[in-house]
Amino acid sequence: MSYIIVDGISKTFKVTKRNSGLKSALKSFFKREYVLIDAVKNISFEIEKGEIVGYIGPNGAGKSTTIKMLSGILLPTAGNIKVNGMNPFADRRKYVSNIGVVFGQRSQLAWDIPAEDTFDLLKDIYKLSDEKYEKNKSELVNLLDIGEIIKKPVRSLSLGQRMRCEIAASLLHDPKILFLDEPTIGLDAKSKKIVRDFILKINKERKVTVILTTHDMMDIDKLAKRIILIGKGQILYDGSLEKLKTKYGSYKKITINTKENISDIKLKGIISKEKIDNGYSFVIDSNIITISKFINYLSNRYSINDMDIDNEGIDDVILKLYQDYEI
Repeated sequence: MSYIIVDGISKTFKVTKRNSGLKSALKSFFKREYVLIDAVKNISFEIEKGEIVGYIGPNGAGKSTTIKMLSGILLPTAGNIKVNGMNPFADRRKYVSNIGVVFGQRSQLAWDIPAEDTFDLLKDIYKLSDEKYEKNKSELVNLLDIGEIIKKPVRSLSLGQRMRCEIAASLLHDPKILFLDEPTIGLDAKSKKIVRDFILKINKERKVTVILTTHDMMDIDKLAKRIILIGKGQILYDGSLEKLKTKYGSYKKITINTKENISDIKLKGIISKEKIDNGYSFVIDSNIITISKFINYLSNRYSINDMDIDNEGIDDVILKLYQDYEI
């Protein structure tokens, strides 16, 4: 049986409906009108213990709503969730001792005191022994490089420093599952690398299961082998990231610097050709024609001064996936 089982869950919110203007405001004061909004609609997936899964989609797709249901904050309107045999909402007290949650835009750290003081409070909340607390704290502090940072008031920390402290706070009790909602939002390159390296390390050494939502596709590329795409509240894709790269990452942009007129080239695999100032820009499908074959074809027929090959990144791959599903 899978470690995390999500079976046909939906979440519907009842939202007040009101037009703009004073008249509408007064009318809604006496008689409210409501509209039902489906944030998540009948989604199902399973995750094995020790997996890192990227849970992606555009704004408003239902990612955070799903994470909140998985973490026991929200109760699904319909459907069932089982995580290691537990219902996150019904078994909340027992369940929360097995999970860690980081919301990139919300803090669990007290603003005016050092993060270390919040760590001490969490020790009591999770009823950790002195030995286990000191061992976990020491390891997390070293791995996340926050030895001096945790002694300063949280309000004085940079975003990157605070996020590292947030992650440490979420893992003090040694959870088996880590939910990360935009954990690297706004972070500098150094902080992002520290966070990514840390996630990979705890996944490998502790077998921590990680569900990651993010708009930074480099997070997905560096961490996840599997992605689940949600759009308009529904699961649109669930599968290998490598498979997506094969399908959508085969397009290569090749810019040729030449004074010659390349007008009659007709090769299978050329997606587009554009005349530019110093030559031509081609987009080819490398699944149909290899880069070396294409370059050899051109160099044997034309005088080429220079060329540039641009491999499409993970952002381009995901964008094409979004376009396919019209989200």
